[in-house]
Amino acid sequence: MDIENFREYCLSKKGVTESFPFDEHTLVFKVMGKMFALCGLERVPAQVNLKCDPERSVSLRAEYDGTIIPGYHMSKLHWNTVYMQEIPPKLLVELIDHSYNLVVANLTKKLKEELNTL
Repeated sequence: MDIENFREYCLSKKGVTESFPFDEHTLVFKVMGKMFALCGLERVPAQVNLKCDPERSVSLRAEYDGTIIPGYHMSKLHWNTVYMQEIPPKLLVELIDHSYNLVVANLTKKLKEELNTL
C-alpha cells in the first residue's frame, strides 16, 4: 500500500480528520480528535506509526522482525512503526483498523455518542 492509498483508507473511516500538527512532513490522522496514525511523508521507505495492544505488539515485532518495530518517537509499549510496503496490504489494513478501534474504545461516552451520529 502506498501513502495515497493509506491516506484514502484512513479518511474513509468514520470521524477521521487529517492534519500536520507537528511539522509539514508528518501527517497525523485522528478520530474525534485522538491520534491513531502518524505518517512521515518524507520517510523512505514509507512507514507509519500505529497504536497497538501491547501484547499484540510483542508478537507482531517478533513475527515481522525489522518490518514492525517499536514506535519511533512514541510510547514503545503502545505504538509500532510499520514499514508499509514490506508487509502484506491486508495486514496493514488490519493494523490500521486495530489502531482506530483502540482509540475509539477509549473515547469518552460523549465522544462515542457524537461519533455514532456522524
